[in-house]
Amino acid sequence: MLQHGVDACLIPSADPHLSEYLPAHWQARAWLSGFTGSAGTLVVTADHASLWTDSRYFAQATQQLAGSGIELMKQRVAHAPEHIAWLREHLRPGQSLAVAGDSVALATARQLERQLAEAGAALRTDLDLPGQAWTGRPALPDAPVVEHPLRYAIQARAEKLDRLRTAMRKLGATHHLVSSLDDVAWLTNLRGSDVECNPVFLAHLLVQAEGHATLFVDRGKLNDALVASLAADGVRIADYATVTDALSELGAADRLLLDPARVVVSVAAAIPPEANVIEAANPSTLSKARKSEGELEHIRETMRRDGAALVRAFRRLEERVAAGMRQTELDVDALLREERSAQPDFVGESFATIAGYQANGALPHYRATAESHSTLKAQGLLLVDSGGQYLGGTTDITRVLALGETTAEQRRDATLVMKGMIALSRARFPRGASGPQLDALARAPLWANGMDYGHGTGHGVGYFLNVHEGPQGIRPPVSGTALVPLEPGMITSIEPGLYKPGRHGIRHENLAVVVEADRSEFGEFYAFETLTLCPFDRRALEPGLLNPEERAWLDDYHATVRAALAPLLEDADLAWLERHCAPLG
Repeated sequence: MLQHGVDACLIPSADPHLSEYLPAHWQARAWLSGFTGSAGTLVVTADHASLWTDSRYFAQATQQLAGSGIELMKQRVAHAPEHIAWLREHLRPGQSLAVAGDSVALATARQLERQLAEAGAALRTDLDLPGQAWTGRPALPDAPVVEHPLRYAIQARAEKLDRLRTAMRKLGATHHLVSSLDDVAWLTNLRGSDVECNPVFLAHLLVQAEGHATLFVDRGKLNDALVASLAADGVRIADYATVTDALSELGAADRLLLDPARVVVSVAAAIPPEANVIEAANPSTLSKARKSEGELEHIRETMRRDGAALVRAFRRLEERVAAGMRQTELDVDALLREERSAQPDFVGESFATIAGYQANGALPHYRATAESHSTLKAQGLLLVDSGGQYLGGTTDITRVLALGETTAEQRRDATLVMKGMIALSRARFPRGASGPQLDALARAPLWANGMDYGHGTGHGVGYFLNVHEGPQGIRPPVSGTALVPLEPGMITSIEPGLYKPGRHGIRHENLAVVVEADRSEFGEFYAFETLTLCPFDRRALEPGLLNPEERAWLDDYHATVRAALAPLLEDADLAWLERHCAPLG
């Protein structure tokens, strides 16, 4: 900073594709601060450093930042400034803020420039200061890229590209730049493993409305047969680093479509000023979110297989704990991996398993390690949030298991969260309604008791892709953000929670798909079809707090789970399923 005359440096959690989860090469914020959560922004000045993160990571950040001199700043907390407001307040006229141009979206950079201008400060995106300071920086990943078999992908990449070109023409675009990795993977029917738990690969895609598409990727990741297959569909291969060269060749007759929220400054800077730019959301993002009936058929079968694996794992865990065998949170992860790995078409986990026993369950993104984990006992609650990547879909499920005697407070809390989950799962809503309009349904039972949770209620989920997928989501409304309507085919999690630090945490989670419900004189109405198939542990609940409609929903859900999973199970596993799916009575 001194060398370049920079007064403040912003280090976000981002890469040139603005991914949520990053290859090690771009984890500069974690390397500098020691905080390893997936969400966080570090600001460094000459005499101060602060890190902003949200409520999922408050406890983790407090622990990991201890002794570092870095101040924890809590996001979305009343009267606490966000990092842009903090910078505007602390930077003086004539000073500058640097952020690496390959880690900030074009739209975000513009917002920063406007905010800093109010303080008379300037933004620099031409410097990668963390990269200059980072000794031993990991190399770019080089995992192979593979074809997603058509029987699972359902729609051929040539058809997807044709649909994309139709959307481009409607917008008047001659070219379209796609930098978001899940969009690139979905459009090309390719998958990789450059990002942990996410089957994506580092690449940009430049599509011509009339002509070919160019995939900018490390050629060494593709075998010759795959390159030939792509060529047959009009997709050429170019080196990953040459995307800016290709953009620099655009001229006055070209009209480039890009999403300013999904393209970084360093890439957009290569576009000549004479080229015309059309700014709009990537058409593929919405197409990808609306799962086809063929994809949903695979997802439903994947849910059956995943549910059966969970039943086997939970049964084994329950018996081991009851028998007094030493089991830890790490053993939960190992059991789930073992059972899922035995399922057809399993590829890997969709995220790092969260197995939090008792007080650890109150940390929403807790992760047990060899150095720090808890031993399970035949009492209290165990929160297990896990998921799998299968060729036929991506799963994400949370269950709270009663390992033995529970307290009245634990059962009440678990039941209040369940009431919210049931309310949202049973919702009917008009066409055009968005997730933020439905979010309060899941929170109302907690609000009525003076409680709440700090995370969103639901996120979109990909199809053998990222476990977190947009554009849809169920969360409290945020001023200035667009409301994305929930549409048939969109998959979302439904996962209300409640966290009491030092005591216990509750989260119930299913995945659900938006389906058409009915029509009336007031228009079309949609509903949720629950996809996840695994019993809830009713021993963690207080059935007397459920009203008749809620009890009926839970009994109906368990009857569906039993019918779907029983053919896949036998002996002790089947008996466990029958016991946990019995009606409340």
